[in-house]
Amino acid sequence: MSFNEQKRIINHPILENVVSEIIHFYFEGKKYEAKRGEMLSSALIANGIEIFSYHQRDNSPQGIFCANGQCAQCTVLVNGIAVKSCMTSVERGMIVEPLVGAPSLPEDNKIIKVIKTPEIKVDVLIIGAGPSGLQAALTLADYGAKVLLIDDKDRLGGKLLLQTHKFFGSVKDSFAGTRGIEIAALLEKQINLKPNIEVWLSSPAISVFSDKYVGVLKEEKYVLIKPKKLLVATGAREKMLAFPGNTLPGVYGAGAFQTLVNRDLIKSSDKIFIVGGGNVGIIAGYHAIQAGIEVIGLVEALPKCGAYKVHEDKLRRLGVPIYTSHTIVAAHGGDHVDSVTIGKIDENFKLIKGTERTFKVDTILIAIGLDPVDEFYIKAKESEMEVWAAGDAHEIAEASSAMFSGKIRGMEIAISLGLTEETVPVEWIEKSNVLKSKPGLVIKREKPHVFEEIYPVIHCNQEIPCNPCISVCPNDLIVIPKGGLLGLPEYHKQDAVECIGCAKCVAICPGLAITLVDYREDSNNPKVTIPTEIFEQRVEEGEEILVVDKEENDLGTYKVVRTRILGNFPKTQLVTIQLPKEIATEAISFKKEQTEKITPIELYEGVIPDEAIICRCERVTAKEIRVLIKEGVRDANEIKALTRAGMGACGAKTCTALIDRIFREEGVSRDEYTSFTLRPLFMEVPLKHFLCSNEEDE
Repeated sequence: MSFNEQKRIINHPILENVVSEIIHFYFEGKKYEAKRGEMLSSALIANGIEIFSYHQRDNSPQGIFCANGQCAQCTVLVNGIAVKSCMTSVERGMIVEPLVGAPSLPEDNKIIKVIKTPEIKVDVLIIGAGPSGLQAALTLADYGAKVLLIDDKDRLGGKLLLQTHKFFGSVKDSFAGTRGIEIAALLEKQINLKPNIEVWLSSPAISVFSDKYVGVLKEEKYVLIKPKKLLVATGAREKMLAFPGNTLPGVYGAGAFQTLVNRDLIKSSDKIFIVGGGNVGIIAGYHAIQAGIEVIGLVEALPKCGAYKVHEDKLRRLGVPIYTSHTIVAAHGGDHVDSVTIGKIDENFKLIKGTERTFKVDTILIAIGLDPVDEFYIKAKESEMEVWAAGDAHEIAEASSAMFSGKIRGMEIAISLGLTEETVPVEWIEKSNVLKSKPGLVIKREKPHVFEEIYPVIHCNQEIPCNPCISVCPNDLIVIPKGGLLGLPEYHKQDAVECIGCAKCVAICPGLAITLVDYREDSNNPKVTIPTEIFEQRVEEGEEILVVDKEENDLGTYKVVRTRILGNFPKTQLVTIQLPKEIATEAISFKKEQTEKITPIELYEGVIPDEAIICRCERVTAKEIRVLIKEGVRDANEIKALTRAGMGACGAKTCTALIDRIFREEGVSRDEYTSFTLRPLFMEVPLKHFLCSNEEDE
């Protein structure tokens, strides 16, 4: 397959398609093209290869799941060596083969002289260069601390690199109104200006020892770091969900999907279904539509979605069916997902028989929540190190909250180093609590007053921490009446100051929940300006578009009279139409054509929940574990010995929570059983990396 025929995203409303050198690699003896430096998993999927290997236990097909190095489902053989394809960059002439069964140990006849492992002492070691780690490093650098910042990826930014949407929160403290990818670039520039911050990329931390050393793999050389202070900012991993078919290629974590689509511009899918109505799932759906991928539907087990209402509204207005009080029943397919069955559940989360519906899809995104990656923090606490945790490694919240968390932890560490006699300001703590607050109740707004001039109409109706519209208004005409970050923003007309119609508030709003109405030329048919970030909605003057209100009701078809893009907001198109005054303040979005209604293609019954895979690495089912618990086993380590559950490459990071759940389902309380014993190393490392050999010593 030539590069031009690959599953690449050529046009994206937000992301630039950077020209890269094209190189060749081989898979199963066939020659393929890839971008130099991209991850092998992305190159394979771009070339239409979804099956990477076959499991040793039952020969089941294996594909990508996390794209974050947390599991080993994407393992392939590269030049005869088993590697995680999501963490291995493509090199010219690379020979790649699927892993069939267990890999063989490679022959190695080299004689290597072992030298002493290098040891480095630092003031502060920060593990993780995502939003919280970056902000903590900057704060510490400002106080004069010498910081070593490490990350297992090849670039700074963490999950910010996957976020094409504009952030909520505070403009001053967390770049609200700015896209995650742009925030990553801004923070990277600031980091590069600090001479007392040393950055190691592609350098994973692999262990924390009782003698207060941290083992790090830097450029395939093992190094021991002895920090005075340690900050763990390692983020989160996605929770796994157990259902029949949950390990089929095409079942992704939402983060893996965003990695493929937003980081690597790979059109991994044509039709997706999302499981989980929190911010992660809802935003992933929006990102899919931006990439030209159809979202067939989304299920949420609770009676309502947990995402910000403005995020949910954006997805609904784009025609995505959202099924609350529903769950996934099963994924179907032979070597790859080809359909998904969902069903309605009762108040006890039990499936209501007869409500099952099946949809044709090629990808299922799992977005049911996150767990902190906190193994390093726990081990460091056990070793009595001076350690802090920030961001999702401390508490799961939005990225805006993670950045502020890093700022606070950075100051706390600076205080502990004696670099400042200040204390963390009380207002910082208060703002941190606001930024991580859950969405408030949905409040019904009164119908906007008609001023017969030009002014913004604010459609958001849920209290969330967000103030970009207030910060950007040049005449301070948008306010939160009760102050602070929480509360519904309002347009406050002032006698001496008028709205100038700059539309900055329309362009900056993360929820696309502000429009601009202009009665000045025609009070009966005012002009209304609406924002869009979807390529399929990009329009030209003179086009006809179908206008909708907040409840997705059609308001009629109208002609576009103007389009523009503001210089400071280059990715948001502002579309102006002329509407009758009766509906001018109701309009919030539009469609270029009527969205086709999605209908189920068949019913599916007879699903056996015990078939669900609990341990992905060793392919252990729920039934195998449940039988042992019923027989009286009360130690997860015994389950491991009997079934190999938890013995795989992920180190039981994925299956532990699911095994805990099965214990609960069988009526065994947490204090009645023993959980897994944690491994001393947190990821697999070839033994050769611990030898620290020099070429001249061979």
